[in-house]
Amino acid sequence: MKMHLLSGGRLRMRRGIYYPGAAKEETMEMPVSCTLLKHPQGLVLFDTGCHPSVINDAEARWGSLARFMTPIFAEPDTLISQLPLAGVTPEDIDVVVCSHLHPDHCGCNVFFPNATVMAQAAEIAAARADNAAGQGYLAVEWENPVRLEEIEGTRDLFGDGRITLLHMPGHTPGMMVAHVVLDRDGPFVLASDAIAVMAHLNERYAPKNTWNMDLAVASIDAIARLGATVLCGHDADQWAGLRHGAEFYA
Repeated sequence: MKMHLLSGGRLRMRRGIYYPGAAKEETMEMPVSCTLLKHPQGLVLFDTGCHPSVINDAEARWGSLARFMTPIFAEPDTLISQLPLAGVTPEDIDVVVCSHLHPDHCGCNVFFPNATVMAQAAEIAAARADNAAGQGYLAVEWENPVRLEEIEGTRDLFGDGRITLLHMPGHTPGMMVAHVVLDRDGPFVLASDAIAVMAHLNERYAPKNTWNMDLAVASIDAIARLGATVLCGHDADQWAGLRHGAEFYA
């Protein structure tokens, strides 16, 4: 099995959301990561990043959210432009796994017509709740004409222990990570916003944009106990040191 790390965009946000003590006006630039897993039984995408339209007019798609997370990327950094680097097209994808349903993680779901999209039932319920918009959920991003499968708890995607989906609530009610086992490079956790930056793992705290702080810290502890290499959702320093695009882990 091969694992390709692909860009799903890049955002500017207030640094204080993720790092305590940062000045109010201080900002940070952060990658939006997506992962392509080439399993013998199918091609799997973990998260799909930002919709390409936000490059030119984020407010038209995201509304007021665009004031809190500002896109700072170009077309080559969208997932749709990145996939050819790994030798695949959107039509080739069999499964799309949504870590959660915030706009920077499911924005390109609509481009995968042949895929089954998977999300935790708790996450779909949160995205359908009356207060969903206030919690960062936008129907335009996730309510698309795709096959949506609700899952609950743990799911071994192909029954061989290579890709196991784990419910890790905290950042959102249905936050989900993937435990990936590679022959050569060993086990990884695709953490998405369960561990947005490495400081949250090292210092055991959750960022301000968290639904439930206690559950988030418990999930961080649970991920640490897996003993795998953790790939954060938005850590610029970590991202810079990883293989991207055509390069892969195996």
